[in-house]
Amino acid sequence: MDWSAFRKLNLSAVRTPIHIIDEGALRRNMEILSRVQRESGAKIIHALKAFAQHSVFPVMREYLPGATASSLHEARLAREEFGGEVHVCAPAYVAEEFSDLLELADHLVFNSASQWETFRERTLASKQTIECGLRINPQHSEVKTRLYDPCAPGSRLGVTAEHMTEKLMRGLSGIHFHTLCEMGLEPLVRTLEVVEKKFNKWFDRIQWINFGGGHHITRPDYDTDGLIELIRAFRQKYGLTVYMEPGEASVIRTGVLVARVLDVIPGSPPIAMLDVSATAHMPDTLEMPYRPDILDASEPEERSYTYALGGPTCLAGDAIGHYSFDNRLEVGSLLFFLDMSHYTMVKNTQFNGVRLPSIAIADTKTGRLEVVREFGYEDFRARLS
Repeated sequence: MDWSAFRKLNLSAVRTPIHIIDEGALRRNMEILSRVQRESGAKIIHALKAFAQHSVFPVMREYLPGATASSLHEARLAREEFGGEVHVCAPAYVAEEFSDLLELADHLVFNSASQWETFRERTLASKQTIECGLRINPQHSEVKTRLYDPCAPGSRLGVTAEHMTEKLMRGLSGIHFHTLCEMGLEPLVRTLEVVEKKFNKWFDRIQWINFGGGHHITRPDYDTDGLIELIRAFRQKYGLTVYMEPGEASVIRTGVLVARVLDVIPGSPPIAMLDVSATAHMPDTLEMPYRPDILDASEPEERSYTYALGGPTCLAGDAIGHYSFDNRLEVGSLLFFLDMSHYTMVKNTQFNGVRLPSIAIADTKTGRLEVVREFGYEDFRARLS
């Protein structure tokens, strides 16, 4: 991705902060996912939990057969805005919402034996034809950050092998595992070996298996050819339909979050106050944690001018980090936070009443920029009472 192309957009009349996604970059990712589907025989559906900017769903559904949701609202968004297959997998379903889910879902995955037993008869008696699956926990960890590890000890996600029974399998047509986070191919290879060893006794009872998300398929160093061969071999061995549901892979390297400097406070180093908040607009920088990249910025002291970057909320820890730049930052300077499409918009909050970033679609080759949504006071007021 040529991130510098975002600087060529005319942002003089655009209010910051703003998310900008490049349609051309999005299509490049979609073409990679489409190739994997075409050559492996798998079905790849988009996970809304990572990215739900529905203004670009018309582009995505040219390539992908559907979307996967983790709640009633996401399922409705998938049905109304994405179309195609609607898969739902949630840690627990709300009884009062379940009838609505039955109207929306093509696939329903249950997280526990008790959830499946609670809702089995209602689901099987539904007027809709719904494929039912069970989430499994292979108890094999590849994710190093415990917060994001579905297989960490004491995990609430998925059924372990010792709790699988003939009685439990009645009415199920598939199994689902989601154990990865921002991973390449090798962790999937190792995980799949464990899944086969622990659960293959049930493979002749089902029609499909979902490899879940966390696969960085569109990353430049991902072994796409290896993935295609892995899926081909698995399908040939077991005769099962294979699903994958990446979220980040759909939109990594497609968008930026543009911030503006509001103030510069003297110090060592000086502090540049931005209209972008770590806690409200980029929460994973604190949760993961990670240090976001900024266009034309480096580690502290590597360039001429080093600044601490802070957000606009009153949280003392609303700090983004220390960066160095070739030129001084001044009030009004624009900063471009890179790779900010996934897990940003979907996690935004309005803590302190800070304005949510606007959302825009761009074509960085032609300079076209369309602001598709802006947020204001009424959005803040409407979510409270």
